[in-house]
Amino acid sequence: MVAVKESPFKKSKTMHECTICGEPTKFDGGLCYKCYKKQNNGKEVAAVEEPITKAKKKKSKGDDKNNAKKPKENPWVSGVIKGRIAETIAEELFRSLGFQVFSYGMENSIPGISDLLRGVRGDVEKNIRQMPDFVVFKDNKAHFIEVKFRASGELKLTDIEKYGDYPFENALFVLITKKYIKCISYEELKSGNEIKATDRKYLGSRKEFDTDKEKIKEYCKYAVKFFKNV
Repeated sequence: MVAVKESPFKKSKTMHECTICGEPTKFDGGLCYKCYKKQNNGKEVAAVEEPITKAKKKKSKGDDKNNAKKPKENPWVSGVIKGRIAETIAEELFRSLGFQVFSYGMENSIPGISDLLRGVRGDVEKNIRQMPDFVVFKDNKAHFIEVKFRASGELKLTDIEKYGDYPFENALFVLITKKYIKCISYEELKSGNEIKATDRKYLGSRKEFDTDKEKIKEYCKYAVKFFKNV
């Protein structure tokens, strides 16, 4: 009798047969992937794994990397940085328009005072915190300037008086937005006016300043450059 060699393609002892089609499956008394998928109306089922190609593995690794959690942004630090950029734009703009610009804010007038005021409450503390950012001087006229940045392009009285009544009644508020540089006085805010995103309260239209509108437009481009993704 001639010995019959066992086929090299014979199923492994650890393999099982699909109860429907007889194809190999790793589940004893179960179904192969194709039959399981067909029986479940084509839906992917977590219990049955579709073979993963090298390409899919590579893609999934990349996806995991792209979907990694980004570090959370500190809103206070972010606000400070945006405010300082806005102040710098306004300061350099007034200088280019021929104004003398003097820093006047809390930290400039009383260095280190912000640390001392932590936890302090009272009228003096409120007045110090509300000190305008600059005093600008030209043609024998001086103006208090408070610089604000708002991505929304809006400024209301409630934004100014969050520490209480604003003590600098003659101050002007320069609003740096993502597209424009606008201006409104505290007196106007107090009377019920405000800066809206769609209005035309541009800095170049203020009667207090004999300003160069083209120069202001140039600095608006800096606002767009630094704040376009904010």
